[in-house]
Amino acid sequence: MPSDLHPALIEALRTSGVEQLYSHQAAALEAARHGHTVVTTGTASGKSLAFNMPVLDTLAHDPRARALYLYPTKALAQDQARKLSELRARFLRHAIYDGDTPRDERRAIRGRSNLILTNPDMLHIGVLPHHRNWGDVLANLAWVVVDEAHVYRGVFGSHVANVLRRLRRLANAYGTEPRFMLTSATIANPLELAEELTGLDFTLVDRDGAPRATREIAMWNPPLVDEDKGIRASALSEAAALLVELMEREVRTICFLKSRRGVELIQKFARLRLEDAGRADLAGRIAPYRAGYTPFQRREIERRLAEGDLLAVVATDALELGIDVGDLDAAICVTFPGTVASLRQMWGRAGRRNPGLALYVAGDDALDQFFCRHPEEFLDRPVESAILDAENEVIHLQHLVAAAYEMPLSGDDRETLGPRWQAHADMLVQRGELRERSGRYLPRGEGFPAGRVSLRSAGLDSYAVVDAGGGEIIGTVEAARAFSTIHPGAVYLHLGQAYEVEELDLTNRRAIVRAFDGDWYTQPKKETDTYIEQVRDQRSVLGVELSFGIVSVTEEVVALQKKRVSDHEILDLLPVELPEQHFVTQALWYELPEPLLREEFPLDVLQGSIHAAEHGQIAVLPLIAMCDRWDIGGLSTAFHPQTGRPTIFIYDGHPGGVGITRIGFTLFETLVADARRLIAECPCRAGCPSCVQSPKCGNLNEPLNKNGALELMTRMQAA
Repeated sequence: MPSDLHPALIEALRTSGVEQLYSHQAAALEAARHGHTVVTTGTASGKSLAFNMPVLDTLAHDPRARALYLYPTKALAQDQARKLSELRARFLRHAIYDGDTPRDERRAIRGRSNLILTNPDMLHIGVLPHHRNWGDVLANLAWVVVDEAHVYRGVFGSHVANVLRRLRRLANAYGTEPRFMLTSATIANPLELAEELTGLDFTLVDRDGAPRATREIAMWNPPLVDEDKGIRASALSEAAALLVELMEREVRTICFLKSRRGVELIQKFARLRLEDAGRADLAGRIAPYRAGYTPFQRREIERRLAEGDLLAVVATDALELGIDVGDLDAAICVTFPGTVASLRQMWGRAGRRNPGLALYVAGDDALDQFFCRHPEEFLDRPVESAILDAENEVIHLQHLVAAAYEMPLSGDDRETLGPRWQAHADMLVQRGELRERSGRYLPRGEGFPAGRVSLRSAGLDSYAVVDAGGGEIIGTVEAARAFSTIHPGAVYLHLGQAYEVEELDLTNRRAIVRAFDGDWYTQPKKETDTYIEQVRDQRSVLGVELSFGIVSVTEEVVALQKKRVSDHEILDLLPVELPEQHFVTQALWYELPEPLLREEFPLDVLQGSIHAAEHGQIAVLPLIAMCDRWDIGGLSTAFHPQTGRPTIFIYDGHPGGVGITRIGFTLFETLVADARRLIAECPCRAGCPSCVQSPKCGNLNEPLNKNGALELMTRMQAA
């Protein structure tokens, strides 16, 4: 324990059982005293103490000093607040300030708390626009801690980077330069991420000195039920069976799945299996956990899990992060979560103090089967780089309007708001959202700009999901996902209960749903068009003309397909009438010349071949970019009116783009090689979910030609 820490802090740490530090905690303390610091060590390595020590030391020495702790979820803030309370440090006055904080307590927190725990959403909408109420905090802001920084990537990260720059800008205006400290799970580019998020220079602490419990790793591949079609038993059903077996052995288990729908289904399947086995006592000790629940529902699940009342929880990545839910024995990850970094974070929830089990249940998705064929690629693969774009035009423009509301923009803002701030501000003047007076930019019109900006999507709003039975709002869906998930006739799952959507009210932004017990789920059919707006880069490679630039995408949900839950059998295809959606984004595309398409590619074969190649390349793009397949869209056409040739487009699935396809453009040779390898190694004859079929295909995987895609990419590599 460093002797130069404030005596009151040393006493508080020793009272809570901390007598010594791990080497990385000592290194983080030393680095933080000299500048901005990012700490990246393993799960349960004591990162909280690494940032608590320098912050609490400052608060102990300076009664006026203030600190802000930012967490990506409310649950993490609640967890950290409990740990701070256990310190019983007499100089510490900490409090949570988020959307759940009662309004009659907020003024007192602003006035007396010297450590405020919040999240980027509350900072964006509840603090910065009302900075006059926060004058004392900003004028004495000594520290900003950003925990779980690896979560801030893609669209969310690009938004948060803008929020942190707005915070720096206002702190500077109040006369302070707060020191930043970030923590992250292991990623390939922690320094770059920290600097992209804040616009500051950082020191990296990444040597992990914490001990590790042993962990058994098992990979579970569901059996083939149709070898010709490559169809495997449901990963959800297999996971439910494994979860039941672990529960029957009193093994405390957390089961992770990216899909909210899947979380609800696994919990439902497991509960029914337990009831059928006469274990109703256990059926009540399993709960689902995902975004969209009310604060009370989330707190209750967290409490029951931490206290041991729950034996198992099935969760999205909302529980992936470092919430202390007690000692867990097993962590199941169902299907590849999108990144190796995320997988390791999920597995790290089990066996923190005692030996644990880390279990991976593969799906029939292409990447899952690729990893089952090559477990060394799965277990030894280096973690990915986190990608964000603080100057994504769509996102940056929204935050410039919010910043102008907080304080007029001027030439002094280049350092915090970025070099393109003035060009974007002039664009906003032309659009009528800002007005310029003597080099200062002010908001135009009435309203509250930050209130129109959702940090979780590039769009501006969300839809409420309303139960027709009682009129209760049971969940929310962001606008970008609404037409695909809560269109009329869609099946929507919430807390293990299935609902059928009766109406999607576009005017009032709400979906009316009714409880439903049918044995099917739905998948939307979409029509997509792309228009090339701007070419930013080009090169000839693998026999094709490869481009990167800006495209506008038009999507329209035109039908829904009903599939039976038990075996995914198609039951019906019904028309849906919804307006088109338009957005502008980044994309890579390549045109296929005649020499590559000789006699083997008549028109009917060509469309299926390029469609299958597009799916294969989208499937492996997450291997080189820290993204999920659902963050990427694609279009393949035998004739594109602008190129005049067969063309394949792969685009960022979010307005403005966040740099995913830029990496695909740069590493295009690797992208094609990985896609060809994935398809060539799949044992199916005509294409299956493990190689060229995609769960998000708007054309419902028609037409697809596996052999044609393989031949096309073989020719590209030989060109």
